Amino acid sequence: MTNFILRGFGLYAPEKVMTNADLEKIVDTNDEWITTRTGIKQRHIAAEGEATSDMALNSSRQALAQAGIDPSELTHIVCATFTPDSVIPSAACRLQEKLGISGQMCLDVQAACSGFLYALQTGRGYLCLEPDSKVLVVASEIVTRRMNWEDRATCVLFGDASGAVVLTGGEPDDGPRVLDIMLAADGALGDLLTVNGGGSAYSYKLGEPVGPEYFVEFQGREVFKHAVRNMTEICEAILKRNGLDKSDVDVLLPHQANYRIIDAVGRRFEIPEERIFVNIDKYGNTSAASVPVALAEAVHSGFIKKGDLVIVPTFGGGFTWGAALIRF
Repeated sequence: MTNFILRGFGLYAPEKVMTNADLEKIVDTNDEWITTRTGIKQRHIAAEGEATSDMALNSSRQALAQAGIDPSELTHIVCATFTPDSVIPSAACRLQEKLGISGQMCLDVQAACSGFLYALQTGRGYLCLEPDSKVLVVASEIVTRRMNWEDRATCVLFGDASGAVVLTGGEPDDGPRVLDIMLAADGALGDLLTVNGGGSAYSYKLGEPVGPEYFVEFQGREVFKHAVRNMTEICEAILKRNGLDKSDVDVLLPHQANYRIIDAVGRRFEIPEERIFVNIDKYGNTSAASVPVALAEAVHSGFIKKGDLVIVPTFGGGFTWGAALIRF
């Protein structure tokens, strides 16, 4: 049986920071309203001319350096994003070029905020087929370029960031092990959270104005309800499948969508607050990048310790959701 080892963790957030006070100047909102409803105090904004693959390059270099792996050793690059540099070529191919390598299989995965777990599971699949593989799994999102800055319900929530891991086979003691991943989706609920503009079902012509459909639109209450229920249920399911109980979990590291969602999942899952990793106050919701950024920060800060069993639930547009079990 293959051991799926996480060899290195990397994160990157753009230099520019937009605080809630900054948002007050451009939209009808205030710090108290944003903080009490979301837990967000600030978010990072990509610089002019900075692309999704540029951010992915920064987080990937950090992960590769920690793993002690040269980019030329990679066999696969899997990039989770719904905000690639371009439709063609993929963000993974752009990243490969910027890493100065060629020949590797490159693939983008689009599962919105669940993208990193979907990409990580894809990497595990390649390792099962080719046990000597060295897979770069990266999530990178410039969500703020898909924001309607006149819509205060959405523009306060999101930020830009990138996170990466290097996934290889190995022995159980070689590093953190991905024990299991469960993924799910329900396309019938897809219209509750959308970015429709630019898709083949929403044709457009040269010179037409850009409408609100080009930006994130969602029904907040419905998304909240499904997120909490599905994240909780899939956590319970993955533990049961592995013969584990809630009491075996040392750290809950959820997708950083909204503090109210994180708190609700923690309560339903009976995890005390001090064992829940939260960094949404600094980054906002960075979609697919949320989980690998949180993982990297939790590892680098010492929040996660050797021997910890970490459960990672996520939820995103599609609807998609999932959970991972990682033994550090």
